[in-house]
Amino acid sequence: MADLFDVPSCDKCRNPAIHHQVYSGRMMCGSHLAESVRKKVSKAIREQLVIPKGEHLTILVAISGGKDSAVLLERIHENLGKRRDVTIVGGCVDEGIEGYRPPSLECARKLCEDLGVRFETVSYPELGFKEMDEVVGKIDELNDKKTPCSYCGVFRRQGINHLASRIGADVIALGHNLDDMAQTIMMNMQNGDLERTLRLAPHTNTPIKGMAPRIVPLRWVPEQEIHLYALHRNLPIHHEECPHGEGALRFRHRETVAMMEADVPGTRHGLLRMADDVKKLHAKAGGGLNSTSPINCPECGQMCSGSICKACEMKKQMQ
Repeated sequence: MADLFDVPSCDKCRNPAIHHQVYSGRMMCGSHLAESVRKKVSKAIREQLVIPKGEHLTILVAISGGKDSAVLLERIHENLGKRRDVTIVGGCVDEGIEGYRPPSLECARKLCEDLGVRFETVSYPELGFKEMDEVVGKIDELNDKKTPCSYCGVFRRQGINHLASRIGADVIALGHNLDDMAQTIMMNMQNGDLERTLRLAPHTNTPIKGMAPRIVPLRWVPEQEIHLYALHRNLPIHHEECPHGEGALRFRHRETVAMMEADVPGTRHGLLRMADDVKKLHAKAGGGLNSTSPINCPECGQMCSGSICKACEMKKQMQ
């Protein structure tokens, strides 16, 4: 019976394994899992980030206090922190969610302090938006069919753009992991939204005029591996889920992608490779998608594709 409780060994060093990487078949100890994450993220940074010779680059790393953005900042700092031609700034948007945002904001602040990285924050009221706790109450009042995440996602993007503008960022780094990317691709497929897939970060080869390009160095790393890496490195992270997240479409796609991955390991990688291939084919074909040219929103000056940006439209609904 003792064999039932044997801990499997790491393929590389025979130490006790903490993770079975099903899509590759490997068993990994903490150190070799960390090495795998480091290699993937370093390769992605090299591929996605272009640092022009003789120029200075300012990177805004969007952080939240959660595991993904903590690993993102730690890895970018490790890869680029010693370069004189690169400035790294951690930026956090305070959505105004009681019991959730204050402790996660402190984790983000502490990580920046530990790494010696400048920390910037902006709140929804500073941007002219209501705090999310108030927005949720208003949604119930108006019997609005949109979820809190619909509002928060739009407002938070404005917050990140505001921080990028404030510090003069040349590039914005986002902490989307492999699961996030696969879920987004599935959502776009469900909606038949090819244009959103073509606009997916990284924007290294497809910059959007007037916007700081986004990079996503964690895009090939599964969420579970990021969590294990954050624990292995003892990074200050907030573990709670947002209390307003229930019912969001992404949560349903999270379950779908997880089930598909369990049935066919490598599904997430396949979805992301497909999206990359579609972007390459589109570029080879001359990039002639029927889309409206972006304009500056007359209300706030941010780029938008309609007569008014989504954030200002939603802001008016909440008044």
